[in-house]
Amino acid sequence: MAMDGYRGFLGLLVSALLVGFLSVLFTLIWVLHYREGLGWDGTALEFNWHPVLVVTGFVFIQGIAIIVYRLPWTWKCSKLLMKSIHAGLHTIAAILAIISLVAVFDFHNAKNIPNMYSLHSWVGLTVVILYILKLLLGVSIFLLPWAPLSLRALVMPLHVYSGLLIFGTVIATVLMGVTEKLIFALSGSKYSTSPPEGVFTNTLGLLIVVFGALIFWIVTRPQWQRPKEPNSIFLQPNGGSQEGVEGSAINFSNVDKSDSELNNEAAARKRNFIIDEAGQRSTM
Repeated sequence: MAMDGYRGFLGLLVSALLVGFLSVLFTLIWVLHYREGLGWDGTALEFNWHPVLVVTGFVFIQGIAIIVYRLPWTWKCSKLLMKSIHAGLHTIAAILAIISLVAVFDFHNAKNIPNMYSLHSWVGLTVVILYILKLLLGVSIFLLPWAPLSLRALVMPLHVYSGLLIFGTVIATVLMGVTEKLIFALSGSKYSTSPPEGVFTNTLGLLIVVFGALIFWIVTRPQWQRPKEPNSIFLQPNGGSQEGVEGSAINFSNVDKSDSELNNEAAARKRNFIIDEAGQRSTM
């Protein structure tokens, strides 16, 4: 199935994957080379799991989950399969985020360090909770079969918007966390002198920003959206052509097209029935 601007999409996709992989690699180098490694013993080595798991799961894997519907090689796959992959990637990201929080709280408690006092911790815990709630809601409504189609159409715009809002907030939270860690680790005037660790970790932050920008660009291009299923028609109340935001100028990858190709056929039948009934009455 042809895609408009396929070469541009492929170039951006490869760039996103490369930058995302480099972000994970830079995080590992940071904790292994500059922060003495990884462990699970209540020391700083356990804390080091926090940035590794957050960048790997909450940034990189979540970003891939967001654009998975945009991959043209998957357009011939069943929608149930793509939903399962989408939900599965988000589930992996959520699990890694939860483990990263356990590592932080365990380290703080072992060292008698107060919990939840910084803006980074406030926003971070909030976004993890919202992410889990969104995941559960998405699975319940879009993956499991019992949700009515009208409910799916109602929830879809919120599902799309909240997904990108959470992803952007995660990136902002990671940047806050990286800066906070460097300030604590390079106390005094060390950070201001641009030591190698500071420059390296700042570069990590830039890579994460670039990765987020590439994901946002890929997911908001209307020409790269997953095509509508054949023989399906969905008319929006406002005159749009497809479900939610898929027919608008901004299109998001985690919008599942066929879920909302739904009520209008039933609504049209109902209207036709009313019109026919009224015509019969007038004739009589």
